[in-house]
Amino acid sequence: MTAFRDAAARFVAERFPRLVETRDYTRVVNAAHWTRLAGYVEEARVRGVEVVEVNPAGERCTIDNRVLPPTLLVDPPEDLAVMQEEIFGPLLPLVPYDALEDAIDYVNARPRPLALYYFDDDGRRVNLVLERTTSGGVTVNDVVYHLGQDNLPFGGVGPSGMGHYHGFDGFERFSKKKGVMLQSRLSALKLVWPPYTARTRALVDRLMRL
Repeated sequence: MTAFRDAAARFVAERFPRLVETRDYTRVVNAAHWTRLAGYVEEARVRGVEVVEVNPAGERCTIDNRVLPPTLLVDPPEDLAVMQEEIFGPLLPLVPYDALEDAIDYVNARPRPLALYYFDDDGRRVNLVLERTTSGGVTVNDVVYHLGQDNLPFGGVGPSGMGHYHGFDGFERFSKKKGVMLQSRLSALKLVWPPYTARTRALVDRLMRL
């Protein structure tokens, strides 16, 4: 956990040495969402969660400039709002685990996610995660980019949504197929037309036992 926290701090410092005085670091879309995100962080602090704000230049991030520093929330309780709601902001809850199987079990014990992002250069482990988890889509060694691939179906599964679109999948999704059955004049179904006889009932009983 410490190694990841240190690596994250270095990464942010290299790419965003300043958060406020740059256009490279995005702003929260509006004051209401800034307040919502800040509330997640404050709730975590009150509950005793270790909060790591990565702010390389120590700038003042406020609701007025709508800048929120990348923030790590270390091992937060499951009942926190940040663990129950979609975040849409620069907050990253860190849930520790001892083995990959533990992480897979953690994912599978919860509602199906819209997206799953897994970082690893070991093909065996990548395939294990892909085989043993279910999600709307997956990006390996990056995030979000599967959404931009118009030849890949995009959509959720279960609680995260149903169906998918993009490319041919989108054509099928937003098209209405009309099912048409054309009955031939020479049809075996005539054998079960009324009036119903003992022969008809015997035939139906035989079909039901198949």
